[in-house]
Amino acid sequence: MTLTELYCLMPIVITGCAALFVLLCGPLLLSSSLTAIGVTASAAAGIWAAFTAPAPIQCIPGLAFTPLAQLLIPLFSFAAALTLLLSHGYNERRILKGEEYPATVLFALFAMCVLPCATNMLILFLALESVSFAFYILVSMDLNRAESGEAGLKYLLMGAVAAAFTAFGFALIFTGSGTLALSAALARPENRAIISAGWGVLILGMAFKLSLVPAHLWTPDVYQGAPSPVAAFLSTSSKVAAAALLLILLGHFPPMTELRVPLAALSVLSMVLGNLAALRQTNIKRMLAYSSVAHMGYLALALLTGSRDGYAAVLLYGAIYTAMNLAAFGAISSLSFEEEREQITDFTGIGFTAPVRGGVLALAMISLAGIPPTAGFIGKFFIFYSALKGGIVPLAIVGILSAAASAYFYLRVVAQLYMHRSEAPAPKPVGFAEGLALCAASAAILVIGVYPGPLLEMVETALR
Repeated sequence: MTLTELYCLMPIVITGCAALFVLLCGPLLLSSSLTAIGVTASAAAGIWAAFTAPAPIQCIPGLAFTPLAQLLIPLFSFAAALTLLLSHGYNERRILKGEEYPATVLFALFAMCVLPCATNMLILFLALESVSFAFYILVSMDLNRAESGEAGLKYLLMGAVAAAFTAFGFALIFTGSGTLALSAALARPENRAIISAGWGVLILGMAFKLSLVPAHLWTPDVYQGAPSPVAAFLSTSSKVAAAALLLILLGHFPPMTELRVPLAALSVLSMVLGNLAALRQTNIKRMLAYSSVAHMGYLALALLTGSRDGYAAVLLYGAIYTAMNLAAFGAISSLSFEEEREQITDFTGIGFTAPVRGGVLALAMISLAGIPPTAGFIGKFFIFYSALKGGIVPLAIVGILSAAASAYFYLRVVAQLYMHRSEAPAPKPVGFAEGLALCAASAAILVIGVYPGPLLEMVETALR
């Protein structure tokens, strides 16, 4: 490996070395030092990737710094850094001490940095499953809550089944194409049937990763049982990583007509059932879980177009959804002390007693509902625009109507924050680390909503 090749892969090196350092030296350091190391490493990896030109050739066998990696690594690093900031105060309140937590977050980030750099199917699969393994640990990290262990077990068991489907799908595609290299894995006419079967099985595995109906049943239980900062990281980066895997594959394989029906069914069912289920929830984390199902349905709708506009909308919406959910779960995390604040009624009057955190939560809900001038409106606009331009008008109409219906349960939270008074004492002041993370996520929502041009240019560059 030359210095130039090492330079391109430095984000992977930074995150991997930082994870090992935190794990090995953690017993000798304070928790604040571990958080600082994790945040610094995440920021360094993201900044390095953002200012490094993509390499046209492989740096080492199976890895190349692609234009997609230049976009996604900073996004994953941003999410990891904010997760660690949100987790610092939360873990101290919940007595979650030790180096395992920040080390596992960094290991997850390491795998996420590898994924968009992968140039063959084996590394792509290993990177995705490494992300999942990290989340199996993070979800069950809170040993003081029985729900956390139960959520981790459910996630592990169902994730193992999904991993088997994903591996079998890759195996069939390899059988039909004769190579693991993505650039050469094209379907021969005589092997089209086996390639189609591979894609079908692979989509079943990806439906689990993306929480698409009917592979979504794990989502509300896992979101509810996981620590709130983990739920923020899981609901954003893991979903974007799975969507990126599909984009990488679709970028090398011409879209197959056989995939349209299953993708359309997954998209419609997720948009409709996800929003309908969220309407009935009284637990805010379960409500956000079901809304996540609907949002992934929007992503599947954009993928269904098979066009450059659709793929750009997927990347744009992935970045916006990351900021929205980090703000939402971050506010919930910072308002949770001895017990998790989960019921929507638990947030009664918070807009008055904790105005900063109440404002962040309200902004996140308004953005998730797609109300301008927030980033959520921009994301939904491009999703449905790409669907209409791609000719799938009936599905776009279903998506628009379901998105309009979702405004009810998002604005119900806002009403609870500001239209009801509470006699409960004011929550404790927000810590510096949590406040910084909440401000960063809120700023991203507002800046992208008002001035989306730079992000759109980055997305267009990533798809070249």
